[in-house]
Amino acid sequence: MENFKYEVIHVCKQSGARVGKLYTPHGVIDTPVFMPVGTNATIKSLTPYYIEQTKASIILANTYHLYLRPGPELVEKAGGLHKFMNWNKPILTDSGGFQVFSQAKMNKITDEGVAFNSYIDGKKLFMTPELAIDIENKLGADIIMAFDQCTEGNTNYIESKKALDRTSAWMKRCFDYHKKDSQMLFPIVQGNMYKDLRKKSLDDVLKYAQCGFSIGGLSVGEPKEVMYDILDFLKPLYPSDQPRYLMGVGSPDCLVEGVLRGIDMFDCVLPTRIARNGTALTKQGNLTIRNAIFKEDFAPVDSECDCYCCKNFSRAYIRHLINADEILGGELLSIHNIRFLTKLMEDIRQAILEDRFLDFYEDFTKAYSWGHGGKKQDKVF
Repeated sequence: MENFKYEVIHVCKQSGARVGKLYTPHGVIDTPVFMPVGTNATIKSLTPYYIEQTKASIILANTYHLYLRPGPELVEKAGGLHKFMNWNKPILTDSGGFQVFSQAKMNKITDEGVAFNSYIDGKKLFMTPELAIDIENKLGADIIMAFDQCTEGNTNYIESKKALDRTSAWMKRCFDYHKKDSQMLFPIVQGNMYKDLRKKSLDDVLKYAQCGFSIGGLSVGEPKEVMYDILDFLKPLYPSDQPRYLMGVGSPDCLVEGVLRGIDMFDCVLPTRIARNGTALTKQGNLTIRNAIFKEDFAPVDSECDCYCCKNFSRAYIRHLINADEILGGELLSIHNIRFLTKLMEDIRQAILEDRFLDFYEDFTKAYSWGHGGKKQDKVF
């Protein structure tokens, strides 16, 4: 624990949302924070230099993918992920559990672990809680996740409870196996969309939470209103002295809604994935830059943005790159989208510090839901 500390800096008098600092061996993370995802130890197409320009303070890498390729032993030999990918700020690795269940060609779950086939070559593999922690130890991230069983949003109560109980049992095994004090292990709360199961899961795993925990199994196909309802239910049950990480959530509206519900950390592949498809994030919703309307539009992607893309290139140029299948188009929009989300979190933190987050929330939600066309959007993404 001497390598990690979390402190609440300020709680907004208007909303109850909070600003904090999470201290790690590779730097301090101001929360609330958005964490870009670098699945294969890289945020697609971006060098660490450009990631730093977005002012991202922590990034994610994926245990499942790095286990399959290039292998944790090689990363360990290179000096760990920080040296391997030349990123000197904090890194978080997930446990690979979600990918084992969602991306493996086949899987069979037992109380011991999960048998699955590699999506790369079909090789038969078996993941246990101990192996997941061993891989994460070798990868060397600052924050690591426990191995858990994530269920789809429409999973019935009986199966959801089985997955919850298995997750709780695996959490103990992860905790007992993990010995590196340079890495903080986050337990994961499961329970699907059932409030009593969510409370039970939280009660089960909090005994293992030393400086942070995660909420998993949301944003898995359920309506956003259902996710918000679960977060509303959990909020008063959280300990106040630890950061709360909502896994896999990163659209701008969900970040604002999550902070209102007490969340401190978020991650998602969304900003870079939609960038590669020619879509830019803005406060008024998304802009599909590849559309013909932008062919002769020489304005920046977002006039309010201070990123490298928006300071140097036009919508017309980005549209040309995207439609010509030039890699640079997705790269520039990735820079913009990540910076948009890190700037959004900066603005959220400032609003909390000034005790006006509810005002910020109302202004943002109104602009974002109505969008660029002046007509109310039921769904932005």
